[in-house]
Amino acid sequence: MNYVAALVYVFLGISVTFNLLGSFALMRFPDVYTRLHGATKCTTFGTIFAVFAVVTHALYQLHKTGDSKYLQMALHSFIALIALLLTNPTGAHAIAKAAHLSGVKPVRAVVDAYEEKLRGDSE
Repeated sequence: MNYVAALVYVFLGISVTFNLLGSFALMRFPDVYTRLHGATKCTTFGTIFAVFAVVTHALYQLHKTGDSKYLQMALHSFIALIALLLTNPTGAHAIAKAAHLSGVKPVRAVVDAYEEKLRGDSE
């Protein structure tokens, strides 16, 4: 096993770890907001490291064989990563805002600045 394969395995291990943490966040956190936060952060980082593994492998194979299909694979993976980085936080924000507007209260929240803003309370 060469150093590139070891690096790919490390990236995949980190990816699996983050995705497992995201699944634990869905089970253990008390309300929709913390669950959403934990799952979104962990799956985003898990996907980042999975894409790092794919890009590392593809660029190594491109260097080794010179076949352009590996460059295409790396570029497509990078484009998918950019799309995920743009849509994952946006979707999480939309879900959290919809939950808040439908009356779901955060567990153990001390200050709810968004609720104060909606009511027009300002200091």
